[in-house]
Amino acid sequence: MAILISVVLLLGASPFITVGIASSGRIVSLDQVEAHDVVIVYGAGLDEGRPSPYLAARLVIARDLFQLGKARVILVSGDNLSEYHNEPEAMKTWLIEQGIPADKIVEDFAGQDTYSTCVRARQVFGITSAILATQTYHLPRAIATCRLVGVDAVGVGDTTVKPDNPGRWLRYEFREALADVNMMYEVVTARRPILGPYEPGVDQALGNR
Repeated sequence: MAILISVVLLLGASPFITVGIASSGRIVSLDQVEAHDVVIVYGAGLDEGRPSPYLAARLVIARDLFQLGKARVILVSGDNLSEYHNEPEAMKTWLIEQGIPADKIVEDFAGQDTYSTCVRARQVFGITSAILATQTYHLPRAIATCRLVGVDAVGVGDTTVKPDNPGRWLRYEFREALADVNMMYEVVTARRPILGPYEPGVDQALGNR
């Protein structure tokens, strides 16, 4: 980790290179990924209270990982802006409908962005290693962010939503360039997201407490 942080400082003006180095070799397929205790699912919006197509595709990965025995607990992380917009609750409901036991799903209600989710995974939920479930264009930054804040991460990516709206997908790919720059700033300045006390939900779901 010290070496990785040194690379970040040295390449501060080159966030794209840093993200590439930090995520190199860590994007794997569902079949190839090694088992981990936890899979983290990042929020991606709701449609009338239900997971958006992008979010549902991420949840499919988490469901499959759990059913294959490659993840024992699912951390769903997103916004809880109001009673009408509660991403973690919608994500949990979707997973339960898919047959995932409720006691194996842990909700992070303050995962307001990728950086917040990664920092909270480490500092609030005590996660040190995880599989990340998101779209492929987002995986390099998500993996790099988690690794730089202390979570040894690999990722399984989704592309199933791309054919439905290639233009939207392309916009998201371009947006990642700016997001990489912002991530570097957040890591170097150690931005403090919403934290709070330690939450034992993951430990409890794993049977450690």
